[in-house]
Amino acid sequence: MTARRIGIVEDHESMVLGVRAMLDGHVGLSLTASSDTVDGLLAQRVRLDLVLLDLRLADGSSPTANIEALHAAGLPVLVYTGAENPYLVRLAAKAGVLGIVRKSAPVERVVEAIAAAADGSPVITTEWAAAVDGDPDLDATGLSPRQQEVLSLYASGEKADRVGRMLGLSTETVNDYIGRIRAKYAAAGRPAGTKVDLYQRAVEDGLLPIPERDQ
Repeated sequence: MTARRIGIVEDHESMVLGVRAMLDGHVGLSLTASSDTVDGLLAQRVRLDLVLLDLRLADGSSPTANIEALHAAGLPVLVYTGAENPYLVRLAAKAGVLGIVRKSAPVERVVEAIAAAADGSPVITTEWAAAVDGDPDLDATGLSPRQQEVLSLYASGEKADRVGRMLGLSTETVNDYIGRIRAKYAAAGRPAGTKVDLYQRAVEDGLLPIPERDQ
């Protein structure tokens, strides 16, 4: 039987080594490529049957963008993460991954999940179901592309007049956008009355990088 070729996008070398050790004992699976970014993995142009993807990477990339890039290359995705942020898991679910497996799961469960996903089968776990079903309105904000641009700049710390100059808009128009953005978040049950709140929503929605944490 030809071994399924697995790639991994993970920015902690110890985790990559751990996955390699787990798969070395499985005749049907082979860790063929690894990188700390999706672009780096795709640049290797290696034929793969499945990609394991961590949701929180040091380059600040969003799960949605990463999954879309992998899918565009014809690569199915299994999330391999600490799953500490249910919203990020929901973003991954919406983007169409095969499932999620926790880094803390027993070795046998991780290998079983990888084998199933490599064969194209969905991997349904308790954590996955809880994140997807926990709040059906969480991703119902519906910001337009322009509103996303305004939010990402304003929430990152820019003032309204500066955002306007960067996007070719008047300050009044930017303030109007911000008011509409706040209204949409409020309607979705995710109020954002302060600039700090807007920053948090932008991070949750993958519009700004996730803050790095001490390792």
